[in-house]
Amino acid sequence: MNIRKLYNAWGPTSLAVLLTASLSTPIYAQSSADTAEGPTPATEEALTSADQLAEQRELPRGHFRLPEEGDIIGEHYTVVVEDPEDTLIDIARRHNIGYEEIRMANPGVSMWVPGEGTEIVIPARYILPPAPREGVVVNLSELRLYYYPADNPGIVETYPVSVGREEFATPIGITRTTVKVKDPAWAPPASMRREAAARGEPAPSIVPAGPNNPLGRHAILLAMPSYLIHGTNRPEGVGMRVSRGCIRMFPEDIKSLYERMPTGTQVNLMDAPFKAGWAADGTLFVQSYPQLEENVGDFEPLLNAIERVSELAEDQAEVDYAQVKLAVENPDGRLIALYGPQAPAPAPVEEPVELDGLLEEIELTTATQAEEEA
Repeated sequence: MNIRKLYNAWGPTSLAVLLTASLSTPIYAQSSADTAEGPTPATEEALTSADQLAEQRELPRGHFRLPEEGDIIGEHYTVVVEDPEDTLIDIARRHNIGYEEIRMANPGVSMWVPGEGTEIVIPARYILPPAPREGVVVNLSELRLYYYPADNPGIVETYPVSVGREEFATPIGITRTTVKVKDPAWAPPASMRREAAARGEPAPSIVPAGPNNPLGRHAILLAMPSYLIHGTNRPEGVGMRVSRGCIRMFPEDIKSLYERMPTGTQVNLMDAPFKAGWAADGTLFVQSYPQLEENVGDFEPLLNAIERVSELAEDQAEVDYAQVKLAVENPDGRLIALYGPQAPAPAPVEEPVELDGLLEEIELTTATQAEEEA
């Protein structure tokens, strides 16, 4: 084995994961097709029909049927907190929602003590990212992964993820999955070991598999050296920018992908903070997320949004671009209907005042005042 060639090809983090796994257990793709169970809300006020919710509950966690027409999947709904010990993070995880998603959808609700009887919005309605619907698509600003399984073409899966924080930004580009590792070891990078030593907390060169391993129990290496899709031993941080560039998932979600996703699957790491798409009923929606500063460059958010909406609407819809501006300036992930059956009715236009009548009233008032003064 030529270690130097492997190091250059995989990078230090990936190589440490691969070598440790090869010394402990064989590396292979498990054939089990078991998937995590879907959420079971205790109380729901569905913003869709009962039939649609019933159909969704029949699918595994994170699975949605691809629309025959349009770009929208899922539905918003609400649940009522029944357990006073529940945090907003607990509720989010049960419903396949990440930290930032649940926080933005429920402003004013405490993350740690939402309180028994509090109604919680579950923002589980998404516009599919503007990318080819194949393999894995990770939309960095959205903090969400989409998977289009080749062996199940009518389905798209979506899960919340964590991505790299600003100083360790997750790169943009197209890559593929390579090796799957069960119970991986983790090699803290040199920068992290230096930081830990400066705090008087020297970090080990290798963290073995177990409850203290930040990679969790499953890791999928990418052809992009040192970057992985993996689990975590701190699931409360899923849905935030907290990693050192890797894609971090809930343990149950990465386990499901690990068991089913073929090696060599394409992975598209993209950044689309603004999305627009059509619903099956002809409603045009937009959805906006906080933009990652490192990917701004010459990007003009409002101009990009207007161009995207204009491209979709063409000449078939009259769009209120003030709503587009509102979405860009308030990037909270909320779907806004711009046009169509689900769009709010336009404000009534006040009838113009007839100038002749107004002049007559002014003349009459002036004449009356003159008579009274006389």
